[in-house]
Amino acid sequence: MEMQRGVVGDIAKFPDLVAVCDKREVIPNAAHVLRGARANGIPVIHCTAAFRADRAGSHTSNTPFLAHLLKDPAHMLEGAPAVEVLPELWEPGDLESRRFHGFSPFTGTSLDMTLRSLGVTRVVAVGVSLNLGIQGLAIEAVALGYRVTVVTDAVAGIPEDYAQAVLDHTISLLAARVTAARVWEGVG
Repeated sequence: MEMQRGVVGDIAKFPDLVAVCDKREVIPNAAHVLRGARANGIPVIHCTAAFRADRAGSHTSNTPFLAHLLKDPAHMLEGAPAVEVLPELWEPGDLESRRFHGFSPFTGTSLDMTLRSLGVTRVVAVGVSLNLGIQGLAIEAVALGYRVTVVTDAVAGIPEDYAQAVLDHTISLLAARVTAARVWEGVG
């Protein structure tokens, strides 16, 4: 979820989020999870966000956060390096589900149909942010009938104490929680 160069990578505009990801080793832990998925024949789908330069298809003022971000006309533009998946997480054969609005990956995208066509019944979530994207992903996936696992050391949010509270008090009600080292135990 949003493991993109302009979100948590080399050209990120969210230094506090990058710092928490570094502290928690989110990127190496996510890479471990993705390698395990691929080794077990499990599809990897990167849920990304982008905006068109003309903002068509995006609600630009329905949330304070998006209204603030989109004051920058170059923020996360389709085709720009900022929207690329982190190179250490991307491999040929991976899929991408891109959205141009909101904070969660299912509404208004083909993600649900893609997962169903692949026979997926469980979503394993890594990425950012716990307080918006991961929480939205978990709620939507559960509402659509999927089982959800959140990899606790491969997710982050800011502020860190609030993100931990979301993990403890919201995600715990929606999803299984497991570390990157244990996510694929019993699979294969």
